[in-house]
Amino acid sequence: MAAVADSSALQARSLYRSLLRQSRQFAAYNFREYALRRTKDAFRDNQHLNDEHAIQEAIQKGQKELQVLKRQTVVSQFFQLDRLVVEGGKTGKQTGNEGGVVRQKDTGWD
Repeated sequence: MAAVADSSALQARSLYRSLLRQSRQFAAYNFREYALRRTKDAFRDNQHLNDEHAIQEAIQKGQKELQVLKRQTVVSQFFQLDRLVVEGGKTGKQTGNEGGVVRQKDTGWD
């Protein structure tokens, strides 16, 4: 019984790391943060499972979610957007050598 529990714990940790790693592959900040938060919340909700059958069902569900994440991250790579301010780093037109961002002049309706 201890060997089965160790195997399940190993599977769960491996799945958790894979989900986090795959979540970080999203091009869009909001999708990336959502996937990370959802992964952490799901594992937090299931950390008290004791029944081996329930644990295996949760791991199977997680494996399916990992496959979905893999497909979605590939699709998200086709739609690269400018980085958001909350992501840090340079955005917009980068000029200067201190990483400053120059806003383009608004040419809308004046």
